[in-house]
Amino acid sequence: MVTTAAAIDDSSLQLTFVLFLTVVVITLFTALLTAPQRDEISEFYLGNRTMSPLRNGLAMCGDYLSAATLLGSTGLVALTGYDGLMYLGGTTVAWMMVLLLIAEPLHRTGKFTLGDTVALRLPRQQRPVRVALAVCILAIATLYLVAQLVGSVALLTQFTGAPSATTRTLCVAVIGTFVILYASLGGMPGATVIQIIKAVMLVAGVLFTAGLVLHHFDWNPNALLESAAERSGAGPQFLEPGLRYGGSVSNKLDFFSLELAIVLGLAALPHVLMRLLAPRKSGVLRSSVLWAVGLVGAVCFGAGILGLGATALLGRDTIENTDRTGNASVLLLAHELGGSVLTALLTCLAYLTLLAVAVGLTLAAASSLAHDLYSEVIRKGQATETEELTVARLSGAVIGILGILLALVAWGANTATLAFLAFAIAASAILPTIIYTLFWRRFTAKGALLSLYGGLACSVLLAVFSPVVSSAPASFYPDVDFAWFPLQNPGIVSIPAGFLLGWLGTVLDKGPAEDSTAHEEFEVRMLVGADD
Repeated sequence: MVTTAAAIDDSSLQLTFVLFLTVVVITLFTALLTAPQRDEISEFYLGNRTMSPLRNGLAMCGDYLSAATLLGSTGLVALTGYDGLMYLGGTTVAWMMVLLLIAEPLHRTGKFTLGDTVALRLPRQQRPVRVALAVCILAIATLYLVAQLVGSVALLTQFTGAPSATTRTLCVAVIGTFVILYASLGGMPGATVIQIIKAVMLVAGVLFTAGLVLHHFDWNPNALLESAAERSGAGPQFLEPGLRYGGSVSNKLDFFSLELAIVLGLAALPHVLMRLLAPRKSGVLRSSVLWAVGLVGAVCFGAGILGLGATALLGRDTIENTDRTGNASVLLLAHELGGSVLTALLTCLAYLTLLAVAVGLTLAAASSLAHDLYSEVIRKGQATETEELTVARLSGAVIGILGILLALVAWGANTATLAFLAFAIAASAILPTIIYTLFWRRFTAKGALLSLYGGLACSVLLAVFSPVVSSAPASFYPDVDFAWFPLQNPGIVSIPAGFLLGWLGTVLDKGPAEDSTAHEEFEVRMLVGADD
């Protein structure tokens, strides 16, 4: 791969470092000031529950939008045109799933974690289900966290070429250390600070750069589209479906599988679910999710313009020769439009985005381990708040260190693949449990366990025996071939399997049924809530 180092001068990297360090110091100082001052787990897990809908919406937007949106999605549009725009559409639609299906019912029945909702619904057999939830959440968070840390190395590569082992270690260790500090010391208040600042910068940066692109074409979208098609090398086909996900049935199924994982996986990502519990009032949550939908839609709209603009101004060949994944397209475009300053600003924004998402993931995993596994299972609800808070902080540090070590081992992995696998696991294991818990009266703990462990196992198994791991040039092991599953993303198989296993486990469960009174109380809580 030819890096952008030849096209972007060293001043961009130096300015990026100064900007990123400045933002991190300011946000870290603010996060520590707003961190829980008392040993109250509610403040550590949920933060300020009286924030306005706009601030909550910004935090939700910051939790969800990763560097894959800024770099990967833009690159996908730049290289594949219409197919890339369809991917961005799925990202926006995913939030409608959250708004319409689970946001309010989950908020009304939850306390600190998803395990609390399941415990309210299945009080007799809550402990094994909490353990299963903790295992799935840890798997999802670790995969997604590693994707963010590996992404930090990939972003550095755009400037310096393939980094040395020392440089890789330093980059991952620095980002990972910041993640641990934000999550373990700041808790939800600290995470919220960086999420809001990141979201404001991301929305402003993407829309500003998109405005520069449109200004270059005299605010004429047709001129932008025509130029992009002309310089794509594919002509009008660039603006038609099928350039990447067309042709074979396998390619079309792969696209459907990816979109399914994105749309359904968002509703089960642990850090997004945790954010849904933060507002005190259901009305505030509803308005917050609407803000999040609008903000995510604005960023995706801007990312689409950036991708088309990169092709129109630079040409597809230039982008592919620089980085065959297309991730460098937004940096090349920034250098073309605004030189070193704009390049540094967007690179700093990408690093801040990586950091913010990693903080949310680490906090969600630490909360599940401390609250579900330690407090409710090991200590059987007898742990003091001080004790649980200490475990939560230590869990954040352990998860951060684990993520750093795994990222150093897997530094050459495709970050998008790791992230989409996390989405598939969330949609296959956690989403069926959420849906059945909220809306199926007969659902039992056996169904929950089979859905959680089965969905997790099915996702991982199919991924291991897919082209992601072997047989393809971009695989982990390209020189061997044991890939009998033809798709890059397992969602099209593993998600139905997760729902089927949850149903099967319930109908085959011959154990004693849960108390009907408990279910009636759960339904009342889900429909009315404790705050309404």
